Amino acid sequence: MARVSIQAEDFDLSAEVAALRAGLAGVGAVVSFVGTVRDRSDGAAVSAMTLEHYPGMTERAIEAMVDQAVARFGLLAARVVHRVGPLLPLDQIVLVAVAAAHRGEAFQGCEFLMDYLKTQAPFWKKEDTPQGSRWVDARVADDAALARWGIVAGNAAGEAQAP
Repeated sequence: MARVSIQAEDFDLSAEVAALRAGLAGVGAVVSFVGTVRDRSDGAAVSAMTLEHYPGMTERAIEAMVDQAVARFGLLAARVVHRVGPLLPLDQIVLVAVAAAHRGEAFQGCEFLMDYLKTQAPFWKKEDTPQGSRWVDARVADDAALARWGIVAGNAAGEAQAP
């Protein structure tokens, strides 16, 4: 099973976690996170979201993030699935699942990967609102979340750019 998948299709959490654990010795904890498309953003209703990426570059960037998480937290396995293309509110958008010998490392590894993905993964998000379409800017809070891991990101300093 690949550690990273970028896909338009939805994913099955149970199947993904089962595949992550299959044949893996020494697992004491599995932690997963599923992010969904919100129906509101910055006070406006969101009717749809479109995610764009650069194929190949995005996978390599996320693989490097997974390598860092494995090394930093001693993870036994990790899986990231990120959807692209048009999505509707409440659709699943991202899965991060990790396995470790202990729960502390599993929770930290999963949270580290989510913080990293939110700020460093090369995705561009466009929301459709009653006021029209808009590209989603990086948030200062997302950079701050990554900073607690000792990683400085200045994404919120500028405006998000379309690919």
